Amino acid sequence: MPTVVRATIKPGSKKGPLVEILEDGALQLYVRAPAVEGKANKAAIELLASHFGVPKSSVRLTGGQTSRFKRFEIDD
Repeated sequence: MPTVVRATIKPGSKKGPLVEILEDGALQLYVRAPAVEGKANKAAIELLASHFGVPKSSVRLTGGQTSRFKRFEIDD
């Protein structure tokens, strides 16, 4: 069963790439890629794959494609 992760993305961040865990268990993702043509989403998938130690193909964006608030599924 995949793990569901809630995340907020900060595109175009000079702080990133970085993953912070918030108090409510959600993640805050800082990515350098701009929020243009899905580049920030792609960078977020790569960052989550690296963070969880899984291939990029195991991470799927399932909600919030055009929002800062996103939901991902990660296959173990």
